[in-house]
Amino acid sequence: MPETAEISEAPQTETPSGKPVTVMQIVPELVTGGVERGTIDIAKALIAEGFQAIVVSSGGPMQRELDRVGAKHITLNAKSKNLFRMRKNAKLLAQIIRDEGVDIIHARSRAPAWSAYWASKRTGIPFVTTFHATYNISGPLKRFYNSVMTRGDRVIAISYTIKAHMLKEYPVEESRIQVIHRGTDLDLYNPENVSPERIISLSEKWRLPDGVPVVMLPGRLARWKGQLLLLQALAALKSQKIRCLLVGSAQGRNAYVRQIEETAERLGISDRVHVVGDCKDVPAALKLADVVISASTDPEGFGRVAVEGQAMGRPVVAPNHGAAPEQITPGETGWLFKPGDAEDLARCIEEALSLSESQRERLYHACITNARMHFGKQQMTDKTLDIYREVLNSAAQPEKPA
Repeated sequence: MPETAEISEAPQTETPSGKPVTVMQIVPELVTGGVERGTIDIAKALIAEGFQAIVVSSGGPMQRELDRVGAKHITLNAKSKNLFRMRKNAKLLAQIIRDEGVDIIHARSRAPAWSAYWASKRTGIPFVTTFHATYNISGPLKRFYNSVMTRGDRVIAISYTIKAHMLKEYPVEESRIQVIHRGTDLDLYNPENVSPERIISLSEKWRLPDGVPVVMLPGRLARWKGQLLLLQALAALKSQKIRCLLVGSAQGRNAYVRQIEETAERLGISDRVHVVGDCKDVPAALKLADVVISASTDPEGFGRVAVEGQAMGRPVVAPNHGAAPEQITPGETGWLFKPGDAEDLARCIEEALSLSESQRERLYHACITNARMHFGKQQMTDKTLDIYREVLNSAAQPEKPA
């Protein structure tokens, strides 16, 4: 019996004309992460605008969110990097496109993007991609593999940093690229919506002493996220009265957690550093912080920490590389330190901690304004749906005679 994709039905939403305009997004899986969150946000926006939204993936716990917003999920082994599997997926996607009346296919990751690209060629429907990261280029074959993310009729870059990287490394026309920053849920990350009880609950759980400044690095415990760099900076701080919280899941990296604890002990700061693990209430955690740190040693294509920290009105310190300079205005909404430089990071933390009450108040409002003006989820979804409309309009235009 031929293989078929597993489909979970959801209510179909039609356009005012009665014919659904159908957008199919494809991602490896729906477990966790910024790519998955953006996929669900776009699906929700599509439904709200009268489109039909389909997501193809290997599945995962976030699939429930698609069901809640009225989108359709189609289960396919989209995370496989096996060439034969990817080719088979292309055939299955082409059939899904025909069966579901798909008008646009939007790919967000390389392996499923190749399948989507081949399916697009088979069916003649427009192909959109989102380029999320400066993927490793270790040779011609890897460069070719990555290049699928530049092959869309429209290519979304999640930052100007990513756009510059694409133009430098791949033969892509600038006219096909549009920068759309990742969007933050400004209702969720709103200090006015975080109750004192939520703050007290976390403070008690983490046993924070009263009156001690809190420096927080949110993000999964991974070496490139810069936890060890932050420890070196803390050891260089003049002030000893401080509490540093490393908030995030280790995702099985137990050896790295032990290295963090051993490094803190060696530097003589173990009494100030606490690995608190995963946190289910990140907005409350950020509101609890006096300074929010992004210390990534590798440039990030976007990185949510700086924006989410600002949305909560908190001083943010981040490295002066990747997309952080697009998110932070030094001296107004935060600080940028020399990447990999623990002493410069320590200097920025000291400046943030030494703000007067009036300075902190001004920064509070400037940070929130910056996040709301430039990095809201609504802006991201509006701009993405505009791209879909442009692609559909272009596809509908008759070709000019040669």
